[in-house]
This record gives sequence, structure tokens and C-alpha cells, in this order.
Amino acid sequence: MKAKGLYIGILFFLSSGWLFAQSEMDAYRFSQTELNGTARSMSMGGAFGALGGDMSVMSHNPAGLGVYRSSEVQTTLNLSMANMSSDWTGVNRSQNRTRFNFDNLSYVGYFPTGYDTGIKGWNFGISYNRVKNFYRTYQAVGNPKYSLADYTAAMATNAFNDGGIPEGDLKVDDPYQNPKLSAHWLSILGYKSGFFGTKYKWNDVYHSGFGEYDGNGIWNPASPKEAMMNIRENGWISEYNFSASVNISDHVFLGATLGLSDINYRLHSKHDEDFGGGDYLYMENALETNGTGYSLNTGIIIRPVQAFRFGVAYNSPKWYKMTDFAFARGESYIKAYADRPKMSAETKRDGTFHYSFRSPDRWIFSMAGIIGTSALISVDYELTNYKTMRLGNESGTEYYGDITTQVKRDFKMGQTLKVGAEYRVTPQFAIRSGYVWQPSPMQETLTLGKQEVFTAGTVTHYTTTGQTHYYTAGLGYRFTPNFYMDLACIYRTQKEELYPFSSVFIEDAKHHIKPVDAEPAKVTANTTRIALTVGYKF
Repeated sequence: MKAKGLYIGILFFLSSGWLFAQSEMDAYRFSQTELNGTARSMSMGGAFGALGGDMSVMSHNPAGLGVYRSSEVQTTLNLSMANMSSDWTGVNRSQNRTRFNFDNLSYVGYFPTGYDTGIKGWNFGISYNRVKNFYRTYQAVGNPKYSLADYTAAMATNAFNDGGIPEGDLKVDDPYQNPKLSAHWLSILGYKSGFFGTKYKWNDVYHSGFGEYDGNGIWNPASPKEAMMNIRENGWISEYNFSASVNISDHVFLGATLGLSDINYRLHSKHDEDFGGGDYLYMENALETNGTGYSLNTGIIIRPVQAFRFGVAYNSPKWYKMTDFAFARGESYIKAYADRPKMSAETKRDGTFHYSFRSPDRWIFSMAGIIGTSALISVDYELTNYKTMRLGNESGTEYYGDITTQVKRDFKMGQTLKVGAEYRVTPQFAIRSGYVWQPSPMQETLTLGKQEVFTAGTVTHYTTTGQTHYYTAGLGYRFTPNFYMDLACIYRTQKEELYPFSSVFIEDAKHHIKPVDAEPAKVTANTTRIALTVGYKF
């Protein structure tokens, strides 16, 4: 058999069933963070690594707590308005979603020692912080050349190092009873749902069930007249931080944070294709992921002179215990099958998978300048090593080698540049602005669709990301020496490409190797957020 995958050396589908629920794209999804925290920090682009004096530093550089000269409690509320627009083969769609969130609650306690030099004070902080929201809904409608039926047929053909899955194995009711098949639920579901079958098997190559024979008896798979992807995501990643910092002579500040994290993610997606004449297919996926993890952040701020300070922080990986709950259903209707035109199948409803996940670590380099008594500017530069993302067995004692290889191949060092400024118009009133730039940490072969991507289970679609930009502004007002309010407006824009499935190669009816080329939908994700922080010093 001549059909070849893009990268035969990565034999993902040869692995046993514990790989069913995880992929490199899942690791990337749970490794990303967003600009979050207090309204003051967000209005300045989150550039507080060297500045300190804000509750948000517990998640980044906890040395910044040492700048506090009083105890404080505060909370942040957030209104988020997300727009997702797509262009798939020239067909445009747009979806909006608005949500109100409670994103932050923090406390810092200040304990002075009474010394003029040496250790002048200790600070202890506790915070709850929402570091990422998954809430978004998007739709793509287009006229792609290749169908999900082509893809599932190709995966069945190319499995087992191009030996293919025997038809008898595609008929099993429970693949998990056979370790050889437990990673092939997608092909089995596609076969049992009528996406492809024996009638269109030629030269040991499976082909889409949608199409017709030409005059030479060669099967020609049909392209869908219209395809639609509907995707809805919900959930969040939250942190609970326990921090401590020390002030040494007002020149050196040291800090550490123990962070406890939880992941709550839900996905519901539906892929529909209309072939005309009443023929259609659809696949529906539901996925819920829960995880708990821990991490350690450490940092230092040095203030050699009153007007300038710089900082360095290290954020360790987050070590998670994860659980996935997955369900999928497929259905097709092919009028030419007079005896059984409609076929459907579904996965087991009790599909539960336990595994471990390690997010990448991060370094933060910062500097800040104080201009007179009324202005300041701050810059943070972050490096996140996405190549160190890992997925492994439930106990975390062994990482999956094939996924590790994919991560190292498809990702690179991530960069984030944050710039913020504040000007105090009066002793009570301040205006702020900021900017954040994040280039994609994905390799070009991945973002251009030149790399075969192995997705998890029966979820075939995935998203590659481009550059992300944040434009921020805000106001702050002190009503009394103790009570204050901060307001921030954050605009985020990101370019993405949504792939219905990965491109693969397969042998056609004329013995030619050809690509089953997935045409991505170009997606623009724009989010506007309004954040309000209320705080009290004592």
C-alpha cells in the first residue's frame, strides 16, 4: 500500500489507549494565559514585574508584594464581550458572546519590623485569580474540497504504519477490549456511522462513502456542497496564590508564591456536511476536562535608586492531575443505499481518561522608572518555553514519548512584551495605558498547515494561533486615603486558523499519492473587557 502519512515516523496511532484523550493541542490550550488581574494592572498591560505594589504580582513576580506599606483587600469584576468572525473558502460568519465574571479577590498583610535598615518588613498575601477564560462560540461555513469522510477513511487506511485497519476490526463495539484498536475510535466511529465502507474499498484503500463511479468503474469521492463547524467552549483556569515577600533596606525585595490551580474546560462541537440530494453527514463531540495542579513562583526586585528598579522572576511549570470525559456521535445519510441509507453510531458514554500534564515554565525580566512624583513607565519581557509541555500517565512518573516529540517539533520559545504607563493628574486621580504583544509560539510548519497534527480522540478540529495584541487603558480614583476604585478597558485581538481536520496523504484510484488537504477557516478573535476593582487599605 502506497498511502503515506505526512510524517510516518510519528506513529501516534500505534500507541495504546491511554493516548486517546490527549494531544499536543490540548497541552497548548491549557498552557496559555491571558491578561488578567486587577483593573490597575490590566490597564497598564500587566507590566508590574519590577513595579510591584499590586495584587496581581502574586501570579508573576511575588517580590512586588514587598513594596506595600499597608495592608489591603480588593476585588475585581469583569464584563467580557467576545466576537469571533470566520472566513472559510470565502464564506463569512460572525458570533458574539457576552459574559460577566468575578475574576479576582486578594488580600495582602503588611508587618513592619521597626528597623530602619536590613529587614524592614514582611508581607503576606492570599489571592484568587482567574488566569484564563475559555468562553467563546464560533461558527465556520464553507465549501471545502475534502470531506470529513475523506479524512476518516484516510486515517483507517494509514493506520498501523500504512497497513490499515482490517474491516472486521472496524465493526467492534468496544475498541478498549483490544489495546491495538483503543486509539482508533475516530476511524471506527466513522465506519460505523457510514462515512466510508467496504463498497468503496479499492486496492485496500478506504474511500469516502459519498461519490459515484465514473465510466471506467473508478470511484470518485464527492466534495460537500456546504460544510459547517459549530464550536462552543466554556470554562476557566483559576489560581489560588499564597505569597510571602520581604523588604531589605528598601533596595532589595524578595518573594515567593505557592500556587494551586484548577482547570474546568468544556467543549461541544458539531461538524455538518451537505452533499446535496438529501445526502449528509455530521459528527458531534462533547468533552469535559478537569484538573488540579500546583506551582511555585519566585522573584526579586532591586531598586538601586529611588527612580529606577528592575526585577527577575521565575514561574515554575504547573503540575496537574487531569481527567477527561468524552462522548461522540456520528451520523450519515446516503440515498444510494436503498436498504440502509441512514447510519449512526456513538462512543461509550462512560469514557473517562486520567493523565498528568505539565505546563511550560516562564522567566520574566522587568524594569520600571519613576518620573518625578506623578508618572511612571514599566516594561516586562517574558519567555515561556512551550517546548517543555508534557503529557503523561496518571501518576506523572512517565511522559508520553510520541507527544513529547510532537511538542518539541511543533512549538518554540514563546515571547510576551508588556508596556505600561501611569500619570497622576491629581493626588487622587490617575490615568493609565498599556500594550501587550505576543507572537505565536507555534512553528511555521504548524501554522501553515504543513505538519500533520494528531488530535485527541474523535475531536478532529484544531486551531493554530497567530500574533496576539492587547491595547489597554484605565482610570483610578482615591475617594479617601483608604478607599479607591480602578477602571480598565482591555481590547484583545488575535488571528487564528481553524482546521476541520489535519491534512494527510492517501492513494487515489489511479495509484497516485495525493493530499487530503484540510482548508482552514481564517478566524479573528476580538474581545473587549471592562474591569472594575474596588479596594480598601488599612
